[in-house]
Amino acid sequence: MKWGAGLRGSQALVRGAKARALMHGRYHVSIKDIQALAKPILRHRIMTNFYAESERINSDAIVERLLDTVPPPKSGM
Repeated sequence: MKWGAGLRGSQALVRGAKARALMHGRYHVSIKDIQALAKPILRHRIMTNFYAESERINSDAIVERLLDTVPPPKSGM
């Protein structure tokens, strides 16, 4: 990977998740909000290097792998 999502990427993810929660009638962010917005928010902030491209790994695959690897919070939210 050449570039990763920085501070603004994480801020966009938090703000987007808050907005999505409100649109669904909730005042709290759930893990589903984060998962739903991770690819659209982070895909253009992650640039793959030659090695990833040669193995046909794109930014969506990287975000998907992160979502699969990072365990959800124990609270279940």
